[in-house]
Amino acid sequence: MSAILSADDLNDFISPGVACIKPIETLPATAPPHPDCSNTTEQQLEHEVILDGLPGSTNTTATPNAPAEISLTDCLACSGCVTSAEAVLVSLQSHAELLSVLDAAPGLRVTPQRNGNEEKGVGAGVGAWRVEGLENPDSKLFVASVSPQTRASLAAAVGGNLSERDAGRMVSQLLMGEGGLRAGGRWNNAFTWVTDTNAAREACLVLGAEEVLAESTTQVAKPILTSSCPGWVCYAEKTHPHVLPHVSRIKSPQALMGTLLKTTLSRVLGISPDRIWHLAVMPCFDKKLEASREELTDSVWNGDGQPGRGVRDVDCVITSKEILMLTESRGIDFFNLSKAPIPKSLRTPFPDPTLQNFIFPPRRTGQSDLVAGTSGGNLYYTLQYVASRHPGSKLELVRGKNADVFEYNVISASGEPVMKAARCYGFRNIQNLVRKLRPARPSRMPGGKVVGRRPVGKPAGLEYSYVEVMACPGGCTNGGGQIKIDDPVVADRKGLESKPGPLEQKQWLAQVDEAYFSAEDSETDDANESFVPSGGARGDEVGGISPSYIRDTLALWSSITGIDMDRLVSTSYREVVSDVGKDKASDTERVVQLAGKIGGGW
Repeated sequence: MSAILSADDLNDFISPGVACIKPIETLPATAPPHPDCSNTTEQQLEHEVILDGLPGSTNTTATPNAPAEISLTDCLACSGCVTSAEAVLVSLQSHAELLSVLDAAPGLRVTPQRNGNEEKGVGAGVGAWRVEGLENPDSKLFVASVSPQTRASLAAAVGGNLSERDAGRMVSQLLMGEGGLRAGGRWNNAFTWVTDTNAAREACLVLGAEEVLAESTTQVAKPILTSSCPGWVCYAEKTHPHVLPHVSRIKSPQALMGTLLKTTLSRVLGISPDRIWHLAVMPCFDKKLEASREELTDSVWNGDGQPGRGVRDVDCVITSKEILMLTESRGIDFFNLSKAPIPKSLRTPFPDPTLQNFIFPPRRTGQSDLVAGTSGGNLYYTLQYVASRHPGSKLELVRGKNADVFEYNVISASGEPVMKAARCYGFRNIQNLVRKLRPARPSRMPGGKVVGRRPVGKPAGLEYSYVEVMACPGGCTNGGGQIKIDDPVVADRKGLESKPGPLEQKQWLAQVDEAYFSAEDSETDDANESFVPSGGARGDEVGGISPSYIRDTLALWSSITGIDMDRLVSTSYREVVSDVGKDKASDTERVVQLAGKIGGGW
């Protein structure tokens, strides 16, 4: 869906025969107005249909209504189209929106209080920190998280065998450094913390593996399908709801990092979560869709589980390509940014020492095995996790019909199969997957046979325990928001005089992948000799990650926030049903429907 999407050619992906219909929902005069209505009339219900930007009305005699404001949530609620959602999100979440928020008011400043509660500069609990600027209601505390795929894409764009770590330092210099965003703008605002989503990724890997190995679960059916790709999740919700019981309930690294940052900072600093503004830099346009999900707001995981208008875990998502747009908008040359770590004078310690160690460890174990792929290694870690519990077992790999389909088998020392799993990238392969998961249904003909696949687990169905699903062929390093070989900035730097062909594009992606795997065991910029590595000499490391360390850290986070850990790390999905083209409801039915929407919902 988004692998070839860019802001310049969005209209190419919207069929001219499909109208985006946004009801201007009004109520009869005797009913109270709905708070989400963008425009109302007192006498009748009307709909505004917008074709090619021109408003029209089903009532030619009435005064035309003002154009309705369409939010990304509205587009997610309509399965009549997919790409119109991207058209809306480009304006709602973009580098221009980021600059607008930065220039809206002076940023909040956080400094430790010297009250005896510090441990080597790191405060402990509420009261150990002073937050300046709260008197301005528009002031925000700016935090950001950056994905390793984004750093790899930028490293390939810079060239010169630049490592993913050095590209990450350049991004930090842009968001935090003296020569970056703080050098311009109305208020010289910058980000207080820039984190690596690899911290949340490690937690997601452990949680995902434990979810697969759970002997019994009431939430997820086998085979379990990964949920970190929002393009795949959106596709399943709109077109194949029968697979939703199989989708993993573990949040993606982007969402988990957003929840971690906002809840911890809000609790420890004693400020409202809506005063914390979280930016995520991702390789995929569809991550904007994920950030807009109402399931990923505090009204769900900190409330009664019902979607509502809560505080989002991620306020804005920009892509790797938009990083270059951001620098161009501020007159900054990204390629000349310093590759040095942020100086200590500009760093603020995270307000909890244990979470500081988790988010900013002295060393980060990178992805070194090509079998893990470039999408975070969900499947590979689960396979390692299973193998670690069966000494002497080995991993067998069977290539599928194309390079984006692989089957994996964990075989015990005695030769018995322990686990069967698969990797499935690209929508063409995903379509084959969901067809195999379609449940059997009875024939409509009297005496007819069962139609469709047999139930999951039977010989004719899928026998996998786990499937890693990603919408983009090649995985996340080939995401739609990544910098491409034919982008002008890359073409100019490489001196390309003609449009690159398939061979050049393949070589370019290989450079991005090489940068992605260059992060093996890299030191972080916040290394401190007093920190304990996440492996922690615990003796239970799997792929360089200690499950017991992850569980202990998450338990601490839960105790800090006072929220059950399952609520913090889990999410949910729902079938998205469109009412486009269906019979209109009566006034009474519409009132009932609108009343049910008060407080949120799709």
